[in-house]
Amino acid sequence: MAVDLHTHSDRSDGSVGPAALVAEAAAAGLSAVALTDHDTLEGVAEAKAAGSGAGIEVVPGIELSLTWSPGGMHMIVLFLEDDPGPLQDKLEALRSARSDRNARMLERLAELGMVITPEELAAEAGQGSVGRPHLAAIMVRKGYVPDFETAFNDWLAAGRPAYLGRDRLSPDEAIALARASGGVPILAHPHTLGLETTEEMNDLLERLAGLGLVGVECFYSTYDSVTEAANRAQARKFGLIPSGGSDFHGTYKPTISIGKGTGDLLVPDEVLEELRAARP
Repeated sequence: MAVDLHTHSDRSDGSVGPAALVAEAAAAGLSAVALTDHDTLEGVAEAKAAGSGAGIEVVPGIELSLTWSPGGMHMIVLFLEDDPGPLQDKLEALRSARSDRNARMLERLAELGMVITPEELAAEAGQGSVGRPHLAAIMVRKGYVPDFETAFNDWLAAGRPAYLGRDRLSPDEAIALARASGGVPILAHPHTLGLETTEEMNDLLERLAGLGLVGVECFYSTYDSVTEAANRAQARKFGLIPSGGSDFHGTYKPTISIGKGTGDLLVPDEVLEELRAARP
């Protein structure tokens, strides 16, 4: 059977609630799904309750945005329970930094002629923490841009006019906090790192593995079979476990289905078992 170890609900920047997300995962025939919202474990309890009713395992987790150049580095942390712990305690500060950034981005968008009120943004996000997909959705709805892709490519992505950074953990800090909190840290979608050569990626993986990184996301919605195989071989070279998931966001990424990505994603369930065995 297959699993999906990278998904987002409306508790961060996805469009569906945790229970609905789990229902979609069960309908897709998955044996397990990980809820990995950005900087929050708020949806875990609801997802677990839904999983118990649907006969599907729910793995608690989060996704962190880390300091990195020349591209973007994200880290999935699996098996992170909604209990006190070093990383769990840090999440409030990360959410606060995200909130401050969102307020400044509203100001920047207004300067650029795209007025979005805090109330509109809060209504779009609902119960969850606010992210750039919520801004993009409002920009599309108000006719400022024709679609999500334009909102990000022309305005909201790093380096674009409306983008602003925020405080983030370093990769070293994130790995240490994850391990100290009982979590399993996994480097997410490595294609976003902005590295140009295999040697650069090898150097990075070697360094992060030495710090306690456990896995690398080798299965991903946009990776073909050749890329997956190359990623798996590279991960194993440094003793890292090949992980994977769809990066499901519901209607905010409408071409990505839970468990199946853009159509042919398949993350085998033995991946989850290997990651489970690597827990601190």
